[in-house]
Amino acid sequence: MNVADIMSSPVYVINADEPVSHARKLMLKHRISTLLVLNKDKMVGIITKSDIINRLAQAEPLWRRRPIDQIPIKLLMTESVITIYPEASISQASALMLENRVHNIPVVKNQIVGIVTRTDLVRYVAENAEEMKTKISKLMTEDVVSVHRHHTLNHVIDEMNRNEIERVVVKDDTGKSVGIISRKNLALNLLTDNEGGLSTKNIKMARKSSPAGQKIYRYVKEVPLTAEDIMISPIISIEVNENVSTAAKKMIEERVTALPVSDGEDIVGILSRTDIMKAVL
Repeated sequence: MNVADIMSSPVYVINADEPVSHARKLMLKHRISTLLVLNKDKMVGIITKSDIINRLAQAEPLWRRRPIDQIPIKLLMTESVITIYPEASISQASALMLENRVHNIPVVKNQIVGIVTRTDLVRYVAENAEEMKTKISKLMTEDVVSVHRHHTLNHVIDEMNRNEIERVVVKDDTGKSVGIISRKNLALNLLTDNEGGLSTKNIKMARKSSPAGQKIYRYVKEVPLTAEDIMISPIISIEVNENVSTAAKKMIEERVTALPVSDGEDIVGILSRTDIMKAVL
């Protein structure tokens, strides 16, 4: 098998001068995480969900004060696009993605014919169980970063960026793991206001006439969203002694991008699509 056998097609594209809001709509409509950026039918860049959320979550005035329907894709896109030929091997595609720390590679032969994604590689591992028998413990990331369920989304983003990770585990007041948040969760769910800022929620508050008095009126207060508002829960995990093909199959079936790895009741690691890709090398 080679890249042409596993690549995704068709490839969705967007013009470099079109706004971020249009990219967001395309991603939601087609349930994709990447768009190739064109200028006069020539590929000039690539834009992902993570590009959008990371840039618009920044505090610089340019991004806080400018509505997302006015920000052109060319300001957020990655310009240097790595490509691969359809005849390349699957291991070559995996190595190229891991080496350059990219999630998708356009497949080009005179023109764009497809795109290889991490999901494509995970599906390949899931469908080739006889060849993929590496244990999860050999591939998983052992350093699990966690946040509290009441931490703000700005804090979650800061933790991801500071630790250079794609996801965090959410814990409750007792220290129990109750959910997981990935950059994918953040990317499109937060960009709902016209200014491109992080979403908020309204909570009902009540004032009392005295500490023991009756509530005399209610009002609504706007507060930032917290980790528990967008986390995926309950946690879908996999036992540490399973092999990588079993994990890949579960990831595809559950439509998740990573699996917390459990040893009894303890979370001892995270197995991501990037980790699974290493089994192809």
